[in-house]
Amino acid sequence: MILAFDIGNTETTAALFDGDAVGPHWRLTTNLPRTPDEYVLLLRSLFSAAGMDISTVSGSAICSVVPPVTQTLAHACLECFGRSPLIIDAHSQLPVRLEVDEPFTVGADRIANTLAASRLHKRDTIVVDLGTATTYDCITADGAFIGGIIQPGVGTSAETLFRRTAQLAATELVPPKKVIGTRTDECIRSGVLYGAADSIDGLVRRIKKEWGVPSPLVIATGGLAETLRPFCQTFDVVDAFLTLQGVRLGYEILTA
Repeated sequence: MILAFDIGNTETTAALFDGDAVGPHWRLTTNLPRTPDEYVLLLRSLFSAAGMDISTVSGSAICSVVPPVTQTLAHACLECFGRSPLIIDAHSQLPVRLEVDEPFTVGADRIANTLAASRLHKRDTIVVDLGTATTYDCITADGAFIGGIIQPGVGTSAETLFRRTAQLAATELVPPKKVIGTRTDECIRSGVLYGAADSIDGLVRRIKKEWGVPSPLVIATGGLAETLRPFCQTFDVVDAFLTLQGVRLGYEILTA
């Protein structure tokens, strides 16, 4: 079994794969400082709580946009699994093409999304990844990343609102019952979630118009994909594990 990690700016997701089947999976805080030893204890605790034997892991792989955490977690994986994890990044010899002006600046998560979308769906795809930032990846059926968009994430925008408005308290981003709020927290939820949904749909439509390919598949992934699903009209598929599937595929290809 393969343990795949996606280290984002806010959260780190991990999933255990048996072939292409997703097993136990976890979501961790990225910006909580941890030593390699603390990661070792955490991983062993997570496996124990899931009723899994950590010795069944035959390998691990990491894609990351937070280099300091990458090295710390890599040391922990070496301790836990007896071998260093495979690191997925722009230098990896994967069957994807980075057809952009600065290919080595493309985030590892976008590379994993490109690999997963092209291998699993085999059609032109727009991946909307809802994390700390909301990214839009334009991916061709044959595995080329041709560019996209980066905008502030839904949670990031909400946090900025709370910080800069003294009389607006932080509000949990649960779906609002209606557009027109009659309480401050309802107004915030409506503004943040409906505003995000309309922004996402609008940008997807702009991408489709400019790209000009017939009916690209729109896949939503990331921590807020399920939350935004009811509000976004342009999503065709919601796949919370798309990036981790890309990490898993990268491991299989590079170790074959």
